[in-house]
Amino acid sequence: MKAFGKILGLGLLGLLLIIVALGFALTHLFDPNDYKDEIRQLARDKAHVELTLNGDIGWSLFPWLGLELHEASIATLNKPKEPFADLQMLGLSVRVLPLLRREVQMSDVRVEGLNLTLARDEHGHGNWEDIGKPLPAQNDAPATTPAQPSTEQAPAQAESGSERAVKLDIDSLTVNNARVQYTDAKSGQSYSAESIQLSTGPVHEGANIALKASAFLSASQPNIKARTELAGELRFDRKLKRYNFEDMRLSGETSGEPLAGKTVTFAAQGQLLVDLAANVASWNGLKISANQLRALGELNLRELDKAPQLSGGLSIAQFDLRSFLDGVGHPLPATNDPAAFTKLELVTRLQGTPNSLALADLAVKLDDSTFTGRVAVEDFAKQALRLQLKADTFDADRYLPAKSEEAKGATAARQAEVKQQEASAVAGAGSSPLPNAPTQVAWSDDKLLPVDRLRALDLQADLAFGALTLDKLPIQDAQLKATGQGGLVTLQTLRGELYNGTFEAKGTVDVRPAVPQLGVSTKIDRVPVEHFIKTEGKEQTPPVKGLLTLTSDLTATGNSQKALVDTLNGNANFTINDGVLVNANLEQQLCQAIATLNRKALSGEPRGKDTPFQELRGSLVVRNGVASNPDLKARIPGLTVNGHGDVDLRVLGMDYNVGVIVEGDQRAMPDPACQVNQRYVGVEVPLRCRGPLELGAKACRLDQDGLGKVAAKLAGNRLKDKIDEKLEEKLGDKVSPEVKDALKGLFKR
Repeated sequence: MKAFGKILGLGLLGLLLIIVALGFALTHLFDPNDYKDEIRQLARDKAHVELTLNGDIGWSLFPWLGLELHEASIATLNKPKEPFADLQMLGLSVRVLPLLRREVQMSDVRVEGLNLTLARDEHGHGNWEDIGKPLPAQNDAPATTPAQPSTEQAPAQAESGSERAVKLDIDSLTVNNARVQYTDAKSGQSYSAESIQLSTGPVHEGANIALKASAFLSASQPNIKARTELAGELRFDRKLKRYNFEDMRLSGETSGEPLAGKTVTFAAQGQLLVDLAANVASWNGLKISANQLRALGELNLRELDKAPQLSGGLSIAQFDLRSFLDGVGHPLPATNDPAAFTKLELVTRLQGTPNSLALADLAVKLDDSTFTGRVAVEDFAKQALRLQLKADTFDADRYLPAKSEEAKGATAARQAEVKQQEASAVAGAGSSPLPNAPTQVAWSDDKLLPVDRLRALDLQADLAFGALTLDKLPIQDAQLKATGQGGLVTLQTLRGELYNGTFEAKGTVDVRPAVPQLGVSTKIDRVPVEHFIKTEGKEQTPPVKGLLTLTSDLTATGNSQKALVDTLNGNANFTINDGVLVNANLEQQLCQAIATLNRKALSGEPRGKDTPFQELRGSLVVRNGVASNPDLKARIPGLTVNGHGDVDLRVLGMDYNVGVIVEGDQRAMPDPACQVNQRYVGVEVPLRCRGPLELGAKACRLDQDGLGKVAAKLAGNRLKDKIDEKLEEKLGDKVSPEVKDALKGLFKR
């Protein structure tokens, strides 16, 4: 028995020596370089590719079937002179015996200098589409009928192959200095990946495969470049069609035209899963960073075989949005508040399709404001934006574009003019000259509307604010609804509470014509008027106080404040109740007029600085920036005021003629010079008001010309009264009343 075992062992050893000797002989006596032409022909006949072997072929037989190719390239048969792939060296080896069990056990696989060139021509045909295709048959070639059986056998062969899938086992894979180039002649676009480095650990199906890769990526339109590094552990199961990329880490930096020369450093981490059998994919433990932006979340895709549906969540930590956008080459325009857009954070659920994205259950903190609701782009191609948001507080003035230097200069010039007029206007007796009409334009030429964006906008917005600041007006419980389609933006409503009053506005912005057209209707109910007439940049007491009720319907054209005011047209009606003319003792000026008519001097100082009034009302007809007011009326205790004039909105100036019917000093201890006797009752004292609106009643003076006419009329009335008295005395009861009236009529002027 021992002898048999010894003989068997010696036999096996001898067989092994024979196999080794045979392998040595084949690898040393047989040179595959002598058969390059046969190998090329075999590639043409079987693989339908043009194989070029410029370098040597190295090989080994047992126990590894090894192969090394140097300076090789592959082209399609229809373009054999235009290789789509070439490499400097390919080295691999396969164990021989496992091949018999349909197992591929490979040692290290090395690829050096791979260059892959992919291209589409002007007709959209890619050069890779012809790989493995034979040349088209010649016209005179006989028809081949055996093609039918081969196609019938293909499913069976494929099924057999799927039932006995090749088991893959590679010690490692290394790719050095590879390059992939893609060009599209029709679009002129090109992409490339250069200096590709790839290395893996042992490659076994169903086991984690350590992977590292790096590359330099670039695109031509727009010109952009990126350096990337990728690491993680890959696991795959071909039978289950399931692929995992665990502990994925992607990092790098990018720059180019979209970033205006700036560089962005980016990183991404997480666990990736693709399950093609279930048509789902996910990215869990998502971490993304780009410069100072940091985000966490998860993403899920389903229905990969149809139109993929996105869901998931995203959380972005607080960051400086202004600095971030500046760092990516898209700086925000200067705003009224330089600190605006410096704090932003959000949490949201994501929902999307290939053509839409929605941020649901959105919670955003922007600076000092908090928004909740939903933001969606329902159609990327149409820019269909949908907004449903609620905010606690929002100061819109902070985010408006800052004034240009030209606009600041114009504002400063007008403020200087108003200041000069105010210095020369003396309240009280009103003996100073009438102020001149203002000449400085009060409005800016800065562009207001992003016309190109509005023309492409598809908008539906429904916004609510607990507190909204707009043009320095604090609006409570504000609601805004607007739509935009095809260049027509409609403000369906903007309403809220304002200083214990209410307001509502509706309007349209039409940017379809070359010059934008605006229309707006407003309703204001019992809002303190002083908040609308504050002087910009100055903290001072407004010239008028009271509760304003206003309705207006106005139109304008243009894309700047100045253009809109210059073309402003429409109508308005206003009423101011419970009002006061501040720092303007109209009573004193009227008493001065009465004293003049009485030929007396006032004996005391005025007892108050303001003039109260119960109601001030009128209508406005606006034509090209000038508002005409033909029916100004005011009710003041002891006075009746009528007036007419114009308000030039272009320079915020007024020019009014005002008539005041006085009852005189009605106080308990009236000034004797200001007492009105019976002959002054119903007499209208004329005033002229001219100058900047900011001066209010301080711009009003006695109309001396008109006052002279009143004095002449009063003198005539006094003479008539004396004649009447004499006639009454002489005639007594001697004549009838009818005769008396006839005689008095002879002396009427």
